Amino acid sequence: MACTRFVTLKAIHGTWTHSQLLSPRIHTSGIVRAFSALKSPPSTAVFYEKHGPPDTVTKVIELPPVPVGANDVCVKMLAAPINPSDINRIEGVYPVRPPLPTVAGYEGVGEVHSIGSAVQGLSPGDLVMASPPSPGTWQTHVVKDKDFWHKIDRDTPVEYAATVTINPLTALRMIEDYVDLKSGDAIVQNGATSMVGQCVIQLAKLRGIHTINIIRDRPGSDDAKEKLKKLGADVVFTESQLDVKNVKGFLDNLPEPALGFNCVGGNAASLVLKFLRQGGTMVTYGGMAKKPVTVSTSSFIFKELSLKGFWLQKWISSDRKEECREMIDYLLGLIREGKLKYDMELAPFSEFHTALDKALGKLGSQPKQVIKF
Repeated sequence: MACTRFVTLKAIHGTWTHSQLLSPRIHTSGIVRAFSALKSPPSTAVFYEKHGPPDTVTKVIELPPVPVGANDVCVKMLAAPINPSDINRIEGVYPVRPPLPTVAGYEGVGEVHSIGSAVQGLSPGDLVMASPPSPGTWQTHVVKDKDFWHKIDRDTPVEYAATVTINPLTALRMIEDYVDLKSGDAIVQNGATSMVGQCVIQLAKLRGIHTINIIRDRPGSDDAKEKLKKLGADVVFTESQLDVKNVKGFLDNLPEPALGFNCVGGNAASLVLKFLRQGGTMVTYGGMAKKPVTVSTSSFIFKELSLKGFWLQKWISSDRKEECREMIDYLLGLIREGKLKYDMELAPFSEFHTALDKALGKLGSQPKQVIKF
């Protein structure tokens, strides 16, 4: 089957059984609808019935066709990434989770397969992305209301269209929303090899803003430094290099940064704070080390630092669909012009569990895993 009609299912009485999920009528948003004449193709999907370790609770199953209503669009999915937030949803630790049972995935791109009778502006063959992102993208066919789909340029590489919303948009919003940066200013960030980190470097460079980048100590760190510098990073340090009292001695001719980004926590967050200038701001958007952010009293009193948090889902949920799509089109334009790029690895859907193991860190440091259907 297809789709996220399935994702939003709620039982009329109690919980859904497998046989109920396959029945010829579904309950969605309090309305019972019979199958229409137009249906999606069957779908292969990554499905889970309970929260837990993703490699344990997910399974790949076949789902039957679902109806394509008058305002619906059936999309043949082409690519979808495995993001940390996807893993957290499956684990049951993410603040917003779809009701169970459900199909996994939240971001992705596809090609219009068929449209409902009342749909205008979209045609079979159009390239579309889920915008804003919504549950159920890890399957071969997805059916959603036309308002969930955003038509994009056919020349856009599908792996970038599949990944542009969660990470690149996070980088763009953080650069623009917290400090009035001008050309010549500087940003400091940890987790610089992440997709967000790579985007911060390039988007800042386009604005004439310098970046000071911190990465973990690991084999291949010298190669990682060179890769980031090719993207436009001004300086790149490993955490151990900054194990000194005065990190600002490493700045040379760079200005003290007014803005810092933290996606790690623990000591890596403290290093960002040490670089910030008087009155600087650190924005936390992740916690990969699963350690708290610790701030010295003197940083608050004498440096007057500000600590902020950024959560993209909250920003997108604030009735900003059109604004979000305009920014996505801007980012995709940069991608097509070769001005924005980041590391990814395409994984065939048939190798989903290997890609999942890589995303879970079981096979060492790996680029972003993108499922190709």
